[in-house]
Amino acid sequence: MNINDKKVLFEKAVEYAGQELAALRTNRVTPALIENIKVEVYGAKMPLTQVASINSPEARQLLVEPWDKNIIKSVEKAIETASIGLSISNEGNFLRLFMPSMTEETRKQVIKLLREKMEKARVSLRGLRDEIKEEIVQAEKNKEISEDERFKLLEDLDKMAREYTDKVGELGEKKEKEIML
Repeated sequence: MNINDKKVLFEKAVEYAGQELAALRTNRVTPALIENIKVEVYGAKMPLTQVASINSPEARQLLVEPWDKNIIKSVEKAIETASIGLSISNEGNFLRLFMPSMTEETRKQVIKLLREKMEKARVSLRGLRDEIKEEIVQAEKNKEISEDERFKLLEDLDKMAREYTDKVGELGEKKEKEIML
């Protein structure tokens, strides 16, 4: 059993956490804030990125241009329903989204949400570590590895789990600084 084969699972968990944190609002608006909003079109729910282009011409503004102009109302409704706090202006062929400045209260709410998402990511990493730990213990019971190998693998696993938990912490600290700007 090679513990490095499990790195991919940890990397995917950290990548997902990064995507979740990128969707949090800061004082700068980014396409990541709205790109995963589901839009009801053609009888299915699709992510906004699959039905429109999203650009950020200014720090507090996004332009959303649906490829099919007939779905602009559906896109507008989906963004409004997402309750992100953006004001929407329908310009006919595209939507102009404006982000108001963050107040101290909204900053506190976003940071609270940030910490919740970080904790979910940490819990996910711990769960992953526990699953792999169980595999290692089971491998020893099945006589696939020795007791010494088990101790070495568990030590490496804990080191790897700490490393990826620290990465999530770094992502969170970076995002918190962006929010406080």
